[in-house]
Amino acid sequence: MGFYKKYKHIIFTPNFLTLLRIFAVPLLILLLLFDNRVTTFFAALVFSIASITDYLDGFLARKYGLVSSLGKILDPLADKLLISSVFIMLVSLDFMPAWIACIIVGREIAVTGLRSILAEHGEDVAASMLGKFKTGFQIAAVIPLTLHYSYFGIDFVKIGMIMLYLALILTLWSGIDYFIKSKKLLHF
Repeated sequence: MGFYKKYKHIIFTPNFLTLLRIFAVPLLILLLLFDNRVTTFFAALVFSIASITDYLDGFLARKYGLVSSLGKILDPLADKLLISSVFIMLVSLDFMPAWIACIIVGREIAVTGLRSILAEHGEDVAASMLGKFKTGFQIAAVIPLTLHYSYFGIDFVKIGMIMLYLALILTLWSGIDYFIKSKKLLHF
């Protein structure tokens, strides 16, 4: 029996896909430590694949009734690790402004804390549609910023910066939205 047939049931479980996203983080950091056209291309590819697993794990969990307590904890953790690590590396390479990374990473941490408070009170902690758009624009910014170099005459830095500013706006907007919707639990 082949490897795929033997382990197919494990490979396509949501928690396995989430763990793959977590394990992609050190690989991304390593690739970005050696800044050149080849390593940044592979970093963008690894990030893209990891980002696809973010969609797939949730889809599979809902479709096949595989939602688990572990998955509810690991999935947002994997998302934050992936996006925060890449933003920090992009800042270290001078591929993006540090102040933007601080705002985005700070918002991610604040909303994660807020979602923990909401869960403790039995409230819905599912990502809002605005939060999903925010994630999409963050991914759309990271990929061209990670590529960084021109390929086929395309200026990926310019594309990435446009997406980054749109992601910044959505990040702030969705963060404020989370806190406004949760103000009754926060006793402002």
